[in-house]
Amino acid sequence: MTTDAKREALAVLAEVSELAPDVRLGQLFADQGLLGEAHLGRGLGDIEDDELVAVLYRHRRELETRLEGEEQSAVPSGAATSVSGSSTHTAEGE
Repeated sequence: MTTDAKREALAVLAEVSELAPDVRLGQLFADQGLLGEAHLGRGLGDIEDDELVAVLYRHRRELETRLEGEEQSAVPSGAATSVSGSSTHTAEGE
């Protein structure tokens, strides 16, 4: 792996780690191996460096998409939150 590719892979791995703070480092490596097997048909030790970088980017994109979905579903559209914290539905025009 070239120095630039290593830097890129480590930078993306750091971003993935930040998106999944509860996941241990060993789990992150295991995830990359599983994703390599699922998408490339080869395990972590057998994929090429550029393929590893692509797997890391794909994993990051999947985590970002999942987090965006969680943020959007946190408050249902058309609902308001009352002072007590329970949701209240409002009619249009109110």
